[in-house]
Amino acid sequence: MTIKVVRGNPTPEELAAALAVVRARAAAAATAPPGAPQQRDGWSDPSRIATRRLPQPGPTTWARSYWPS
Repeated sequence: MTIKVVRGNPTPEELAAALAVVRARAAAAATAPPGAPQQRDGWSDPSRIATRRLPQPGPTTWARSYWPS
């Protein structure tokens, strides 16, 4: 595994801390049982794109339900 610093100039302590986090995550993923469910990240959560609610029934609902072709 190769890690490259693309931007900035980290101190040796900052670089060591970042590498410790990466190695700990890799070790945790390698020791997970094969049948364990994987954690879903936020990008695959469908609720993040459902920010608007659908119009509620009312006297003007018909006007908001028209989709021009």
